[in-house]
Amino acid sequence: MGVNFGEFIIAFRAKKFLGQNFLKDSVFIDKIVQSIPSIHQSEKIVEIGVGLGDLTSRLLEDYALRAYEVDGDLRSFLVKKFSDSIHCGALELIWRDVLELPHAQGWLEEEEYILVSNLPYYAASMILLKALRDPKCKGFVVMSQKEVANKFCALSGDRDFCALSVLTQTLGESKKLFDVPPEAFEPVPKVVSSVFRMRKNSALLPEGFEKMLKAAFLAPRKKLLSNLKTHYINVESAFKELSIKENARAHEISTATYHQIFNILKGTKLWKTTTKPL
Repeated sequence: MGVNFGEFIIAFRAKKFLGQNFLKDSVFIDKIVQSIPSIHQSEKIVEIGVGLGDLTSRLLEDYALRAYEVDGDLRSFLVKKFSDSIHCGALELIWRDVLELPHAQGWLEEEEYILVSNLPYYAASMILLKALRDPKCKGFVVMSQKEVANKFCALSGDRDFCALSVLTQTLGESKKLFDVPPEAFEPVPKVVSSVFRMRKNSALLPEGFEKMLKAAFLAPRKKLLSNLKTHYINVESAFKELSIKENARAHEISTATYHQIFNILKGTKLWKTTTKPL
């Protein structure tokens, strides 16, 4: 027996615990797809969170696609809706929680890929951190809660500048593109969303760099010097060598300077207790 798409959509109830807020406004869907950078011949497009398939349908107009969906209740609906694309190989649907996939090179796709997604609010930062760490991910165009987008795109000195900002700038360039109002979704969320883009120009993070950033931003209102001294020795000499003010806060330091600090502290080989990863 076939699936009645209209009846299914009316009957289906979004699951809050999965962060399901489905983007329905075609104007914003088009803007997301138009924001995808020119992809290299070797690069694939990967989507996380197919939902009811509106963004997926638009992506399939221009790209072959690997897409992940965690909600098994959508399986029969999506398999029926995209049967032609699945049959011809344009769409590969994978029913997995991406956060449960083992972290490795090629986390979402064995070949180089660009991530395009309306990310679930609760998991956006975790997903993007994994994408940043994956050398096969060459960038992303994603939508998240506005506050999360601000962190990934913030510049040194901005209120939102944080460890995520530094990691993103270390690997490439990010840009906040546009906001999406709650009314563009069904059900309507209580927050404003933002779409932002990141394109990598470097594949790997220096080993141990994330741990230093975790220490640096652990208490943002405290002085950076105090934060780092909790985990590392010889911090004062590093600040003196780099002419960093002792009362500087973590958000006031540039990404380039964080790498200089890291190289000095790493070079001493006299580290104190380490921190948990970001």
